[in-house]
Amino acid sequence: MDEFAALLRSIERLAGFRCSRYKEDYIKRRILSRMRLTNTEDYEAYHRYLLANPQEVDPLRNALTINVTKFFRDPEVFEVLQREVLPDLARRKKTIRIWCAGCATGEEPYSIAILMHELTALRRDINVTIYATDIDTGVLQKATAGIYDEKTLENVGERRIQKHFTRRDDGMLEIRPHIRDLVKFRRHDLMSGIPIARYLDVVTCRNVTIYFTEGQKNELAHLFHSALAADGYYIMGKTEYLGREVEHLFTPYNIAQKILQKPA
Repeated sequence: MDEFAALLRSIERLAGFRCSRYKEDYIKRRILSRMRLTNTEDYEAYHRYLLANPQEVDPLRNALTINVTKFFRDPEVFEVLQREVLPDLARRKKTIRIWCAGCATGEEPYSIAILMHELTALRRDINVTIYATDIDTGVLQKATAGIYDEKTLENVGERRIQKHFTRRDDGMLEIRPHIRDLVKFRRHDLMSGIPIARYLDVVTCRNVTIYFTEGQKNELAHLFHSALAADGYYIMGKTEYLGREVEHLFTPYNIAQKILQKPA
């Protein structure tokens, strides 16, 4: 029997993580990190360890869905959002709806919420909803709590920190309710083929598809295209790209920052 395949079946059953959605090399790297920490020498030994130790399921799931992010990651992208994209939407619409897909622990949707709060301070007639989704319930719990280490705020100026965060006695910073209330966190499986909503104005999905196969990336492009309203914006990660089969779905808006637009 292929021990690696047997291990994957147990992971899917125990952790609810569909390994087939991800590149095999990525899955192997994540499993090997747990093997080193559990002193297991091969897939068969780790499989036995996993079955005998239910407490290993959560650390394994966290390793497979590891999320590294921070507020205003890739500041240039947020500069274009603040200077061009969001003002364009505010000129055209009274309701702005945004989907942060693969939101991890919430830094990206809260960053966008800060920009939207600053925009609507000047335009109080605009209603804003930000949907933030991830498949990992653990990171969604952290995102909902909205409590962060100061290192994740290195791209946030002191003025914004004072206005939008509360410094706690333990040294952590907590997002304030006027920002938290703009974001709706939900569990969502990107491979379900069902968007979180339709007629959205912006979809961000950054540094998520790098773990997917080419076919899955194409499926996601179709998913986000169907979710967006005409002239809506799709924001990808800096190292991500559209496959040739789906590049006709969007037109470039800002090539350097990987911002695309759904044609009207």
